[in-house]
Amino acid sequence: ATQDRVRRALMHEPRGHAGMYGAVVVRGGAAAAGADLAVLFLHGAGYSAMCGHAVMALGRFALDYGLVAAPVCPETAVRLRCPCGLVTAFVPWDGHRSGNPVRFHSVPAFAAATDVTIDVPGHGKVVIDIGYGGTFYAFLNAEQLGLDVHSSKTRDLVSAASVVTEVVKKQFKLHHPESEDLAFLYGTILTDGKDAFSEEPTTNICVFADEQVDRSPTGSGVTARIALQYHKGLIQLNQTRTFRSSTTGSLFTGKAVKATRFGDYNAVIVEVSGEAYYTGTATFTVEEEDSLKHGFFFK
Repeated sequence: ATQDRVRRALMHEPRGHAGMYGAVVVRGGAAAAGADLAVLFLHGAGYSAMCGHAVMALGRFALDYGLVAAPVCPETAVRLRCPCGLVTAFVPWDGHRSGNPVRFHSVPAFAAATDVTIDVPGHGKVVIDIGYGGTFYAFLNAEQLGLDVHSSKTRDLVSAASVVTEVVKKQFKLHHPESEDLAFLYGTILTDGKDAFSEEPTTNICVFADEQVDRSPTGSGVTARIALQYHKGLIQLNQTRTFRSSTTGSLFTGKAVKATRFGDYNAVIVEVSGEAYYTGTATFTVEEEDSLKHGFFFK
């Protein structure tokens, strides 16, 4: 509410870019109630309630930078207070440094709505599902929009997904069992339609915020998609599925590990596993007399 210039300075050019994503680590009182640390997620258009890939990265970061007292071999639990709730990452630890793969257990995930028909301008009537995995997403097979997540141009996929998001926002009121602040549609995930259990990877692309595209298979999206598949009886507990990003080809695995209740919803705890790697460290400078010190944005 009061420090948004920090987000803009870090996420926007020249320090960031249109697809930039970030996290602010919070320690001390804000990470109370059983967590090792808390985190705020940032992106080009604002803030988000959950990011699975960031959780994986933060799990490694927390161990390597001494933010967790007395890590243990061969794996250490890192408890993160995210805006959506408490998420636990399980990070390989060899006594000196963290490793991969990192897995995490989600907040309760659930199917918010299934088989909802909406009218998408330029595409006609399509059928969508809405799932929650720390944040809400609309899901549909890209074929309904005359597209293919493997071969269509990313620009076309982004445009179509963004229209779907806007239509769903207008036509469907979301409900979150604990906080109405979290009852908003974060984006749309287009899939290859392979929702039934299979050993083969299923591919998707996530378009969130202001037409921002995820480079990973989307940890919170995988969580929500697993919850939908479980709700529809397409997978069982502890059946592992592999999810591929259509943008980079990177892979996550996901499985529902426990059935639970979350408010009025039948929900599941989902385990997502993937890899996170260091790319470097940086020191950013903001000079007061710089007229563009808080960043600028090209689209």
